[in-house]
Amino acid sequence: MTVMKGALPSVIEAIGSTPIVQLQNVSKGVHADIYAKCEHMNPGGSVKDRIGPNIIQTAEREGLLKPGGTIIEATSGNTGLGLAMVAALRGYKCIFVMADKQSEEKRNALRAAGAEVVICPTNVEPEDPRSYYSVANRLAEETPNSFYASQYYNPANPEAHYVGTGPEIWEQCGEEMDALVLSIGTGGTVSGISKYLKERRPEIQIIGVDPIGSIYHDLFYTGEMPPAHSYFVEVIGEDFLPGTIDMKSMDDVVQVTDQECFTMARRLNREEGLFVGGSSGAAVAGALKYAEKFAHKFEGRRPNIVTIMCDNHNRYLSKIFNDAWMTENGFDL
Repeated sequence: MTVMKGALPSVIEAIGSTPIVQLQNVSKGVHADIYAKCEHMNPGGSVKDRIGPNIIQTAEREGLLKPGGTIIEATSGNTGLGLAMVAALRGYKCIFVMADKQSEEKRNALRAAGAEVVICPTNVEPEDPRSYYSVANRLAEETPNSFYASQYYNPANPEAHYVGTGPEIWEQCGEEMDALVLSIGTGGTVSGISKYLKERRPEIQIIGVDPIGSIYHDLFYTGEMPPAHSYFVEVIGEDFLPGTIDMKSMDDVVQVTDQECFTMARRLNREEGLFVGGSSGAAVAGALKYAEKFAHKFEGRRPNIVTIMCDNHNRYLSKIFNDAWMTENGFDL
């Protein structure tokens, strides 16, 4: 089959090559130039599009995923959509297990992609049989000809960012970039990108952003696993330590509140034209905190700080961008 000049053979080839844009308004008054890598512009709407092809291709190569098989994953939604995009082209079925804190938009998007969606309670321990991790594991054991994608432990997750996202950022920014600030979820993105960038320029600072209630900030500073508690922002933070994160990949971890995540997400939409969700708000809020605290270290010049826009705002229209939901849950508009 030939492909018309200027066309791509499939939507998978449209993943990546996302632009980096300078923020114009939300960073005023900060002694740094803040940039956003627009991963929300990937075809599936998030940075997680990047890991779907690598996870599936690796599983096929290793004989773990066979024709007509079923892909099973515990997901907050974005990885599910990345996997579903590839599955649609290759004829796989999908079952995605989600915690009930995730937005209705994400559940509907996965169902629209043809996936079966199983909802589990949020406020249970990871090892609880009702947790979305445990349910996904059980379904993988019970479902014939299935493959558990296991983004929290699958090395194909950080590898996708080592071979793709990291080189792309380096090509776009090179030695002009002083710091990369990004929200942490499974840790695959930060670990993969950091490994690549540090190999090229070790002095680049890699800063993780963690919502209060998650474990990463305290674990980074104390080396001990803290208790986790619930928080509202989706797709970032964690209540256990995934196998896909290298804590040494980060030079610092900044904490943010739900309010800071949501306020900044709304500002990015209204003041920058970046139609992104709460995890992107977290990244920019964290970048501003980092700049305020450490910009003086850059020899009197304005450092260049790059952030990652994780996903688009369409997934959160009933929550972050719904004034009634914000007010009902105690957040300032």
